[in-house]
Amino acid sequence: MTRKTADITRSKTPRKAPASAGDGAVRVPAPGEGKRGEQGYLGYLLRQAHAAVRLTMERTLADLGVTSPQFAVLTMLNAYPGLSGADVARLTFLTPQTVGVIIRNLERDGAILMTPHPVHGRIQQWTLTPRGATLLKACRERVIALEKRLATGLDAKAEASIRRWLAHVATELQDDQA
Repeated sequence: MTRKTADITRSKTPRKAPASAGDGAVRVPAPGEGKRGEQGYLGYLLRQAHAAVRLTMERTLADLGVTSPQFAVLTMLNAYPGLSGADVARLTFLTPQTVGVIIRNLERDGAILMTPHPVHGRIQQWTLTPRGATLLKACRERVIALEKRLATGLDAKAEASIRRWLAHVATELQDDQA
């Protein structure tokens, strides 16, 4: 295999010198600045926003003893009772191993209940218990407040448009995940 020449691999665009904090250290841009702002790649901006939302959600739910992944599992089991652990993993974007740990902990705490599948006895189906529904209600009150913060400055039409776009991105790129 032939090696690429330097002029092929070298960028044609001159690089800017890194921003300095005055003491010689490079200053990392804050969220909203440079590539962390409107100049950034959409995928990076989505990931940055997700990280900020997840951290805020973790802090919001901490005193209830619930993590973001546990909240996602409770939410999906409330919406779709009787899911298997594998189904929950797919819906929450968590690994089956992580969901297994979450399910064991939620079951131990009395928040969910396992029942065998009526036809395929080896498949375990999970549903919320009254205790789990109460816990989810407390979590949802806090998460709804966070969602309101996210939608600050958006009218109903803009929020609906963003929701459609996000759902479209997930649908459109779903085939790439195979």
